Amino acid sequence: MNRLNKTLATGLAALSVISGAYAAAKGPKSIKIGFNIPLTGDSPKVGESAKFAGEIIKSEINAAGGLEVKGEKYKLEFVYVDNELKADSAINAANKLIDIDKVLASIGPEGSGRAIPAGEIYNDAKVPMVSPWATNPSVTKNRPYCFRACFLDPFQAPVAAKFASEQFGGKKVAIIFNLEDDYSKTLAELFKGEWESKYGKVVVYESFGQKDQDFSVQLTKVVNSGADFLYLPVYYNHVGLITSQAKDLGWKKPVMGSDSWGSADLFPLSKGAVVGDYFTTHYAAKGATGKTKEFIEKYQKAYGYVPDDVAALTYDAVYLVLQAIQDCGLTGNLKKDRAAIKDALGKIQSFPGITGNMKFTPEGDPVKDAVIVRVTKEGEFEFVKSLQP
Repeated sequence: MNRLNKTLATGLAALSVISGAYAAAKGPKSIKIGFNIPLTGDSPKVGESAKFAGEIIKSEINAAGGLEVKGEKYKLEFVYVDNELKADSAINAANKLIDIDKVLASIGPEGSGRAIPAGEIYNDAKVPMVSPWATNPSVTKNRPYCFRACFLDPFQAPVAAKFASEQFGGKKVAIIFNLEDDYSKTLAELFKGEWESKYGKVVVYESFGQKDQDFSVQLTKVVNSGADFLYLPVYYNHVGLITSQAKDLGWKKPVMGSDSWGSADLFPLSKGAVVGDYFTTHYAAKGATGKTKEFIEKYQKAYGYVPDDVAALTYDAVYLVLQAIQDCGLTGNLKKDRAAIKDALGKIQSFPGITGNMKFTPEGDPVKDAVIVRVTKEGEFEFVKSLQP
């Protein structure tokens, strides 16, 4: 054998060893799912809750050898991308998950302000998106690849108004909302319309900006307005500031909130000012039973605190995607599998989630109950009642 042939033979043998090692290292097939979530920014607890819920599912399923799909086991691979609670970052995260990470489907974005613009990217790219916590109707409207695991604002606002009227008995309401957040702005508008058409008068209708920290001007108007209660459809970080400042200004009347209140950070950020207040949400941890209780116990054991509604809804959203995958199977062709998962999601008629049983509309929206909870002096969210669609 001449030197050239010997060198070539040696190189081919080495390449064969490397190829064999790569094949052995590939291991079992995997299912790659993306998470478009805010791990930093103004509300990092939202992203943390979503990630922790995902990790519980991934660790359990992978420890059992993977997810069984049509007789074959697949390991779960979750890719977490930070959207910083910003619309442009959510779009960038969507593009990364689609084009670089090549995920089969995306969980999130969580909130409507990110899910609306990112949902357009997912839908145009024909990648299934399931938002756990985005309640604005525009998230799924005319978007066959976009789904959600939560109720919608046109349901949340009327049931909140009805409950507030019955619970507080007054006719005059003050409303403060975040003008820069689609979720907050839409809920405020819906609540205002419902209240004025059925229950009474809106005496204060004030807004603020995303970066605002001082709410004394708005709250002074509220305190002096004679309002019977304050409606506050804003994120928990702003709730903490607004309720504590309201208390300092002498506000002693009730506050009614929305599902964006449901964070473990709500109570400490408000310095206890939210005790006795109510908000609409997706599930109540206190007094939970069955598989909801099992999830809460697993989460609390792993991470040291009670999971909020974001965690519970994310848990349901992931399992919706996994059920769709099990129903349709996988071919290994990314484009075909994404389309098949979308079709399978659209065919799920009912789903027994930990946030309640769901039935789905043709638009990909679940029909499910809302829950009213009250904040206790221990900072727990205590179940008050369920409200049906």
